[in-house]
Amino acid sequence: MFALDPRLQQDTLPIGDFPLCRLLLSNDSNYPWFILVPRRDDISEIFQLDVADQLQLWTETNALAELLKDLLGADKMNIAALGNVVSQLHMHVIVRKREDAAWPAPVWGRHPATPYSAEQVAAIRERLRLVLTENFTFVEA
Repeated sequence: MFALDPRLQQDTLPIGDFPLCRLLLSNDSNYPWFILVPRRDDISEIFQLDVADQLQLWTETNALAELLKDLLGADKMNIAALGNVVSQLHMHVIVRKREDAAWPAPVWGRHPATPYSAEQVAAIRERLRLVLTENFTFVEA
C-alpha cells in the first residue's frame, strides 16, 4: 500500500492525483514548487519503475511543467529527481522567475521556507482547477 514519506508529508500540501503520481505543493511560498510522487511502494529510483510507469511519470511531469510554465509565467522550469534526503522517488517541478528569492541559484537551502497562508493555497488550487481538467483528481486538504 502506498505511503508518503513522513518528510514529504510534513513539508508539503496535498493537491491531488494523476493516474500514477500524487501531486504535492511544497509549503514554501518563496517559489511555486510542486512535487510528483509515484504511488508505488519501495521505489527510490526511476529505473526501478516498470517501463509503462516510467513513461507515465515523464508524461505527468512534462504535462505539469508545461501547464505551470504557462499558468504562472515561468522564466525557467526546474525539474529534478534527487532523493538525497528523502529516498522515496519524487520529482521536483519548480517554477522559476528572474525575480524570485534565489534566482539564478538553486532553491535548496537558499532561504528559509515561508509557509503559505490558507488563502494562498486556496488561490493556487483554484488556478490549478482551471487547467488540471483531465486525468486528475483533486483531494481536499
